Amino acid sequence: MADLRSAVLEANRLLPEWDLVVSTQGNASGFDPGRGRMIIKPSGVPYDRLKRSDLVTLDLSGRVVAGRGRPSVDWPHHLFLYREVPGLGGVVHTHSPFATAFAAAGLAVPCLTTGQADVFGGEIPATPYADNRGDRIGRAILKARRPGCPAVILGGHGLFAFGPDPVAAVKAARLAEYFARLNCFALLLGRSAGRELTGLAAAEVRKWNRRYQGGGYGQEPARRGVSRR
Repeated sequence: MADLRSAVLEANRLLPEWDLVVSTQGNASGFDPGRGRMIIKPSGVPYDRLKRSDLVTLDLSGRVVAGRGRPSVDWPHHLFLYREVPGLGGVVHTHSPFATAFAAAGLAVPCLTTGQADVFGGEIPATPYADNRGDRIGRAILKARRPGCPAVILGGHGLFAFGPDPVAAVKAARLAEYFARLNCFALLLGRSAGRELTGLAAAEVRKWNRRYQGGGYGQEPARRGVSRR
């Protein structure tokens, strides 16, 4: 749990560093499935004042088991996703500007470039508006979520991103914001030139995504006893 606490602290501190939040409008959490415990940012605490001891730990029922403050008001949505999505270890929620512009318009982020195909395997899907009663937000995200795509635009609200750990989730949120910004400009440029951009063909998206997700991108781990010089 100490390692998870450190990862949750790092993920939350990265949110303002990567310009994904304004004021305290965002949060990151992490989950230990073996213990059934979630660690999340406390509500309303500025990121630059955040300490490990401030983080709040909840069990699967939502009961606070460690931490002095109240958890983020978004804790029910984080916990819902951990209960419903096997293998999830980190969840991030932001109101980053360009992703939230797509949320305000109720639009998915179209896949216009190979870079987005690499990471997201297509468009970043969007949900209809859901209010924050009960599990409505979590269920909307779950319905829109596509396997292999680590982010969802929450209609009228912002962005949720996911990963195997909290830092991976905040990296997904950063990339989602990057492609939302890039595509916003691309769509405007296309329209000014009298072109409606339709995005990459599905076959091209699959090709680029397969390569990036284990089909030759990056470095293979060194095999035991084999020199990599």
